[in-house]
Amino acid sequence: MTQSQTSRFSSANDAARFNMIEQQIRTWEVLDPVVLDLFNAVPREAFVAESQQGLAFADIELPIGHEQSMLSPKIEGRILQALQVKKTDKVLLVGTGSGYLTALLAKQAAHVYALEIVPELSAQAGARLKQQGIHNVSLIVADAANGYAAEAPYDVIVFAGSLHIYPVAVEQMLKIGGRMFVVHGDLPIMQATLSQRVTDGACRQENLFETCLPLLAHAPVASQFEF
Repeated sequence: MTQSQTSRFSSANDAARFNMIEQQIRTWEVLDPVVLDLFNAVPREAFVAESQQGLAFADIELPIGHEQSMLSPKIEGRILQALQVKKTDKVLLVGTGSGYLTALLAKQAAHVYALEIVPELSAQAGARLKQQGIHNVSLIVADAANGYAAEAPYDVIVFAGSLHIYPVAVEQMLKIGGRMFVVHGDLPIMQATLSQRVTDGACRQENLFETCLPLLAHAPVASQFEF
């Protein structure tokens, strides 16, 4: 690519990034300047395949292979705004995917434990994070639909895919003051919920918005009883 082509490519991405923030993320009630600055600072286009560059900033769940997809920018914005991640936080992310949400969280947190069931996606995300100079991440290949007790307790827990049922057992992995974001329920409408641990034995839950996200691999299902 010539210097002129590189310049045009960069300008096009900058314009697309601006439109993504102003027309998608802001209009979905994401107004926290810290969160908006993150979307400017972390290049979304660096976390998609070369063949998908033209869709990097689109308002879609972008397929990334292995029957997985990248969350839409507006959902990522609402997640970050709700969680209010701090520089001292230890974060558990269930579903590394493309690595983009991992990068956004890592820019805010002390450390992120990012779990992915597909080894190829985890390795790909690791290469992208390294390229961006992001090193405060532990990438772990594991089925974490039921959480990851090995590094508990956490300040922040994020599910990047939906669950049929609310993960009570995972909620118990939060420190006091810790927050968890999860989308749960069944189609056609699922509930995005923010939980915060207020005491050793109690959490406060807040329903944030209704949405639909692809199910997390091996998401637990409610027990079925016959009478």
